[in-house]
Amino acid sequence: MADFDARPLLMTETASVWDVACRGACKHRSDEEYVAATHLVFTYRGVYVHHVGRAETVAEANQAVILNENEPYRVSHPFEGGDACLSIATSTAILLELAPEHYLLTKDRAAFNRSRLRVDTHTQALAARLRHGLRRGFMNAIEAESLTLALIRRALGERTSHAPGGSYGRQKLVDRAKLVLASDLGRRWTLADIAALVGVSPVYLTQLFRQVEGLPLYRYQLQRRLARALDRLGERVDLTELALDLGFSSYSHFSDAFKRSYGQTPLQFQRDARVR
Repeated sequence: MADFDARPLLMTETASVWDVACRGACKHRSDEEYVAATHLVFTYRGVYVHHVGRAETVAEANQAVILNENEPYRVSHPFEGGDACLSIATSTAILLELAPEHYLLTKDRAAFNRSRLRVDTHTQALAARLRHGLRRGFMNAIEAESLTLALIRRALGERTSHAPGGSYGRQKLVDRAKLVLASDLGRRWTLADIAALVGVSPVYLTQLFRQVEGLPLYRYQLQRRLARALDRLGERVDLTELALDLGFSSYSHFSDAFKRSYGQTPLQFQRDARVR
């Protein structure tokens, strides 16, 4: 039995979009894998670690992971439950037109000199709308292609993405903090809790996280919780129960945070996705 299931949602000359779910049975590094064309991968559920040589990336909903064409990589799953991602590929010409030149290994090849970019809430919402629309079958090809290109443009935009900063060692410490948060997304963590598990002081953790990720730790955690909500809102769920599961004190607290990030309430998002 394969460890993952890849479901094609859109296959046109402009773009291909796959919904990929992995059971996460491989706790240690997997055998080498590769893709024939460069993919941008948007994780919307769970977490895994993407390995390219010595470099490691914690793949979760605040990041777009880049799989370069013909570049060997491995994956591992630190927690049970696996992950689910939206994996997108497009033609070399389109990708070169959308990508900033200094993100590329060479100006005439659709391969990147980095393995991930942090994405903003608008990018997460675009990915969720694309996935829900294609899965529920109410989005035609032209609309889906247009939204896919907008998603790629946003993910690669210099004003809307953020490349990691800091040394390899500092990135490793920040990744440990990410994994601590991912281990229990609904828990009301304190800085002392996280810092103790990472092995640094709370002051150093907050300073380091902002330097490497480009946003405060509390904002990162909120964005992770709201991204999980984008996934769950594709189902008919009790919104108050969802809010409490994600660590919010009430539905109104959740709804206010969601609206500030995405410009609409959770209920409005569900209606746009034709869930309600």
